[in-house]
Amino acid sequence: MFELADLVFNQVSFLILIRRCLARECELHSPLGGEVECDESYFGGRCKGPRGRGAAGKVPVFGLLKRNGKVYTWIVEDVSRKTLRQIIKTKVVPESVIYTDSFRSYDGLVLDGFKHYRINHQKCFAMSKRNHINGIENFWGYAKTKLKSYLREFGIIL
Repeated sequence: MFELADLVFNQVSFLILIRRCLARECELHSPLGGEVECDESYFGGRCKGPRGRGAAGKVPVFGLLKRNGKVYTWIVEDVSRKTLRQIIKTKVVPESVIYTDSFRSYDGLVLDGFKHYRINHQKCFAMSKRNHINGIENFWGYAKTKLKSYLREFGIIL
């Protein structure tokens, strides 16, 4: 026999599920503000030859990290200025502080209304306590380590 308590419980469960879905969707579309670190990384198998931007067979991934907050990543076709600036302009609130490395695709962020600080990795990895991109670099290392262990678990060895 179907009872009223079951009906109420199912309605409440359904409403909670809808609220969770709406919250998740809103979070995906909410812009980042404050201090944001930007960087790109390359994922893929090991291959001989150059590493990083010049590596063949690797998938470029662009990431934004709000300090003390969330990380958003996108698989991108290329890491051109047009591609990266479009993502930054749609995902980061103007007048936010953006920290990047010295890659030329980040040129012009000041013209888009952002406060932009660069870190030259050839000289050092942190210019000061605030001027660094160690958070997003740490995320890339963690993501690659987790990906490797996940693939090993299923017998895929890179």
